[in-house]
Amino acid sequence: MNFDLQSMDLRAAASEKCDQLVLLVAEGFSGGADPLAVIVQDALRHKDFEPKPGKSLALYQCPGVAARRVLLLGIGAGDARSVRQAVLGAQTALRTPGVRRAVLCFAAEASAQAVSAAVHTVVHAAYVYTHTKPKAQAATLQRVVVGVARPADVAEGFAVAQAVAQGAQLAREWGNRPANHATPRLLADAARALAKHPGIDCKVLGPAEVERLKMGAFLAVARGSEEPLRLIELRYTGAGRKQAPVVLVGKGITFDTGGISIKPAPEMDEMKFDMCGAASVLGVFRALAQLQPEINVVGLIPACENMPDGRSLKPGDVVTSMSGQTIEVLNTDAEGRLVLCDALGYGMRHKPAAIVDIATLTGACVIALGGVRSGLFASDDGLAKALLDAGEEAGDPAWRMPLDEEYAEGLKSNFADLANVAGRPAGSVTAAKFLQAFVGDVPWAHLDIAGTAWKGGAAKGATGRPVGLLVHWLLARAAAPAAAPAPVTSPKARTRNKATPTRPAARTAKTSRE
Repeated sequence: MNFDLQSMDLRAAASEKCDQLVLLVAEGFSGGADPLAVIVQDALRHKDFEPKPGKSLALYQCPGVAARRVLLLGIGAGDARSVRQAVLGAQTALRTPGVRRAVLCFAAEASAQAVSAAVHTVVHAAYVYTHTKPKAQAATLQRVVVGVARPADVAEGFAVAQAVAQGAQLAREWGNRPANHATPRLLADAARALAKHPGIDCKVLGPAEVERLKMGAFLAVARGSEEPLRLIELRYTGAGRKQAPVVLVGKGITFDTGGISIKPAPEMDEMKFDMCGAASVLGVFRALAQLQPEINVVGLIPACENMPDGRSLKPGDVVTSMSGQTIEVLNTDAEGRLVLCDALGYGMRHKPAAIVDIATLTGACVIALGGVRSGLFASDDGLAKALLDAGEEAGDPAWRMPLDEEYAEGLKSNFADLANVAGRPAGSVTAAKFLQAFVGDVPWAHLDIAGTAWKGGAAKGATGRPVGLLVHWLLARAAAPAAAPAPVTSPKARTRNKATPTRPAARTAKTSRE
């Protein structure tokens, strides 16, 4: 899908020849005598339309308007959230067969955040999954013109929004694909395809290389599957080679049965999405390829299946991680942290300025935060704030969770350096404490996206989150002086939660995300 940003008022919008004209109308609308302004004023006067978010009015072949179809969308105060809600309501219009060229015009001045939200949401709304559904009617929308009063004021955000939208769509596509169409080998192929872009390199390691690296935890999880594991390494080099990279680690469990600690059958089909952390890393690199920021980024994806087999990891087994720490496996359905701990250890070899892992890790995080905000755990206050700010800017919010040392007590083991699970209380926190044991003093953050990367029910499917959060964070970091790493704070300071966003809503949990 191609986007154009143009200077456009209502008179110009009325003359645009397109298959679908979408007019975004904010509260307090005041127009002139041109055709579109008269249409909006009449609709408001007769109470056929309200400029509230979610309100719409579809019109056809309006006098004086070149477009065949006109859709009025209310955007309330015109903020990004309201625009996002409004454009999502245009999903049917944007997916209508034969709609190839659409014009999205703001009836009043629009902020950069509002324009960005509109672009991202158009891509999201027009998406149709077809990979294993060939009879599905794919969207025909090919070109979208975004009309604003002053294009120069929003041009930078417009470019970022396009890149984020494409990256999120890539992540969404891979998250939606069935496990037999998204194996570790196929994920590796997707990563290699990204390496065709300037500045991006890709290296893929197989079982033999991973064994030589002594990644005993990762190997143990993969042992029960016929599908061979892959350790995928992407590199984006946008700054001098002396600059320490940021490392992103995405959990890539392409299907999760739970292993010997097998999951209940209902909704197990959804466990194909347990690689959405990996998909988000692919999406971020897609956006980096388009934006080319001055920053160095390494993306790591430990990809495998978690299957029950005669060779599978068993409850009570003790495995040795790449770090040399031994782990007693009390539950084989807590496999995500096992593959991540070795990938984090591998990431430390890059001497990163910061390291962030992204994973559909725990059902406990879904209980805590629902599907609104991702769970954020961080060892460093500066890193936590930067990620939270990026999430708010991107409309992809997170909520900081605690990391007090007392939470690690439940991970003590009589037979190994640590156990892979604690009790049910604070399950998302204890999972994060497990991962923290493998990152040393490097500024580290963990994003638990179990509730935000996937939707169940009638809207079942991947969301593409948290690509937006991560890209905005990397861009802000690239723009900072010398892209300096955040200072490491004291252990006491690391436990504080200074974030104060609106409390998210909760939703009913499903099966364990690990």
